[in-house]
Amino acid sequence: MADPAEPQKTAENPEDVEEVEEEEEEEHGDTPAALTSQLMQNPQILADLQHRLGSMVGVSSGYIQSLPKSVKRRIKALKKWQFEAAKIEADFYKEVHELECKYASKYTPLYEKRKTVITGNVEPTDEECDWPSDDEKEDEQLSVKNPAEDMKNKANVEEKEKEDKDKKEGEDVKGIPHFWLTVFKNVDMLSEMVQEHDEPILQHLQDVQVKFSDTDSMGFTLEFYFDTNDFFTNTVLTKHYSMRSEPDEEDPFSFEGPEIVKCKGCEIDWKKGKNVTVKTIKKKQKHKGRGTTRTVTKTVQNDSFFNFFNPPQVPDDEEGDMDEDLEALLAADFEIGHFIRERIVPRAVLYFTGEALEQDDDFDEEGEEEGEGEEGEYDEEGDPDYNPTNDPSKPAECKQQ
Repeated sequence: MADPAEPQKTAENPEDVEEVEEEEEEEHGDTPAALTSQLMQNPQILADLQHRLGSMVGVSSGYIQSLPKSVKRRIKALKKWQFEAAKIEADFYKEVHELECKYASKYTPLYEKRKTVITGNVEPTDEECDWPSDDEKEDEQLSVKNPAEDMKNKANVEEKEKEDKDKKEGEDVKGIPHFWLTVFKNVDMLSEMVQEHDEPILQHLQDVQVKFSDTDSMGFTLEFYFDTNDFFTNTVLTKHYSMRSEPDEEDPFSFEGPEIVKCKGCEIDWKKGKNVTVKTIKKKQKHKGRGTTRTVTKTVQNDSFFNFFNPPQVPDDEEGDMDEDLEALLAADFEIGHFIRERIVPRAVLYFTGEALEQDDDFDEEGEEEGEGEEGEYDEEGDPDYNPTNDPSKPAECKQQ
């Protein structure tokens, strides 16, 4: 027989009993928040949880499937109305595009004037140049502070200007040299594309224009006008972007407005030996059997801004057939095309001077400050002790009789 004294000995041990009671107290006495905090401090549990959550992305919770048929029927009605709303939204963007085309004709004369001044074909009148500059404002402030010193400085400046004029007699700088090259180099998104060997070519860029398409729904073309140069014979290089402005039949609820779906560049007629988009490399190959070596010349693609006019092609099949690298390339290309259309062409002079860049930075900083402020904001709705009648910042509620 088993010795009955053994179980009694275990039960009478106060340490064993106390240990069991502590475990039970931890299981039933701790709050859920405390248990969660303890679990979240375990890296193994966190890794496992992250793995499980990752596998649940896109997985249905089953709630919708569990609803009664009558509720599911009502949801179908909501979805149908949602589709109607998407079609109305598409009509809205079409009218916006029509309005954009209408006003594009009003911008055109100003852009043509800009081009003639940049190229040096036309000199602006004194009236057209009547616009204050930062340098003039600084000079005015200095003259107010110290008139005597200002007169002295003016005399020195006039004397220096006369000397410079004598030295540079006969020299005449046409227009605004390297205007578009400077614009591109000032913008990070574009400066990454411009290589050193591209700069001599972009110095001949005279104008960039946007042309809206009447046949392709909401599509547009970027046109780059070049002066005669030693690199290619084209006078205009083009890049056309096709857009989808209606909900996709297979996925109508993904519609969030017009989107670029594909683009097409143009062929550049490079002069002999001037194609900067390719480079020739030499490789030495060793024969495994005979041990002899030979030099092989190979032409490969070279980094260049002008690869912009030879974009990757979107497959005719569904977009899902594209690999991640192709999707990333197309997304970057679409972003650049849209940025040139929306920002560079309309505000070119401000990107040339850098003022647009300062405005962009200010906008980003304001967004960050607002985000930081939201993190520490007081939530009056979440405060059970909040009384609106005691808040002097709240206006009195207007009660209508």
